[in-house]
Amino acid sequence: MKPSEVRGEPLEALLGKAREVVRREAAAVQALADQFDESLGQVLPLLLDCQGHVLVIGAGTSHAVAHRFAHLLACCGVPAICLSAADGVHGGSGAVTARDVVFAISKGGHSDEVNRFVEIARRRGAKIVAQTEAPDSPLAQMADAVFEVAVEGDVDPYGMIATGSSLVAAAAGDALCVLLLELSGYTRDDFGMTHPGGAVGNRLAAKGEAD
Repeated sequence: MKPSEVRGEPLEALLGKAREVVRREAAAVQALADQFDESLGQVLPLLLDCQGHVLVIGAGTSHAVAHRFAHLLACCGVPAICLSAADGVHGGSGAVTARDVVFAISKGGHSDEVNRFVEIARRRGAKIVAQTEAPDSPLAQMADAVFEVAVEGDVDPYGMIATGSSLVAAAAGDALCVLLLELSGYTRDDFGMTHPGGAVGNRLAAKGEAD
């Protein structure tokens, strides 16, 4: 027997709320498409021409977005690693070199550990890209390029729990990854070399045998 309610709340009402959450978040991601501007012309060359690694950082939910973005960059042929900003201000920033680009994700641009990491990275000669909704923030002021990503609408519970806003931040990174993939000429075969495992690896191997 299917439940008709959960903790006194009618199931039909909960289903309606769940659907509305997804609709609001989808609308926020859709609105992102109209935000892209000429700043991409600054961000993309920094990532394409990086002679070291793209070091992606964030704090809290932005760190989770950073981890995903770094993995996808690597999948698209851009050498990238996600670092902990918190560990970075306890010696870990010694990994940063002048050949690297630090890609810092911070919605408001005021995360203390992110900004302290960026300060150290700048002193070590790294280039800085800031993904933030606040172009006048301390983080943006330290950046060589600012990738402005703002969230439209009320998509986060209490305006603070980064549910919808983290999806928007991730979608912005997805757009960068696809553009970098195309601009760099990274091929399906190149990707196959680094992804022999799992179902994707099996599909790539099967296609290679068919060719």
